[in-house]
Amino acid sequence: MGVVMKNRDNKGRFIKGISFNPETQFKKGEHWRKEKPFWDKYWLISNYIDKKRSALEIAGEFGVTENAILFWLKKHSIKTRTMKEIRETKKWGLSGSDNPMWNKKGELNPNWRGGITPERNAFYSSQEWKKACSSVWKRDKATCKRCGTTKKEFPDIPFHIHHIKSFKYKELRAEVNNLILLCEICHHWVHSRRNENNEFL
Repeated sequence: MGVVMKNRDNKGRFIKGISFNPETQFKKGEHWRKEKPFWDKYWLISNYIDKKRSALEIAGEFGVTENAILFWLKKHSIKTRTMKEIRETKKWGLSGSDNPMWNKKGELNPNWRGGITPERNAFYSSQEWKKACSSVWKRDKATCKRCGTTKKEFPDIPFHIHHIKSFKYKELRAEVNNLILLCEICHHWVHSRRNENNEFL
């Protein structure tokens, strides 16, 4: 009967360099997941920089989150585009009189909320709102509650305080339990048609 090799310490952790079968363990440079093209620095440069594809577009091709692509861009020190650069390349729809929403103001606009803009501006500059925001940032540990992105990891990504029940509910506007922290990407997603299950709404 052969000697059974113990490969864990007294705390149950694997001991480096010891295994039952060296032939089956991962070698340096190997990975348990199948390698994806976007892991490669030069593939990302070709697609994100040269072809000007967005991180969201690349993510959709591989069925991963946009933050997964942003992670690899950061890992390879590839500078992400600024919002100004994004706006220069993104197609925002029809412009001018060709746009069905052209010149629709006030009650003609579907986003009309009864003229609360001055009230909204006053609220967002109030001490009550600033105090609520500070509490949410602290409670959520500067981390997006949808994707887990942290401000420390991605300092260039804007973060927003999101109302779960909308601004129209006056009594909940500064209620911390009605507020969560989201990165800008997830905040746009929450308010988009892609949010089919109305998450965080």
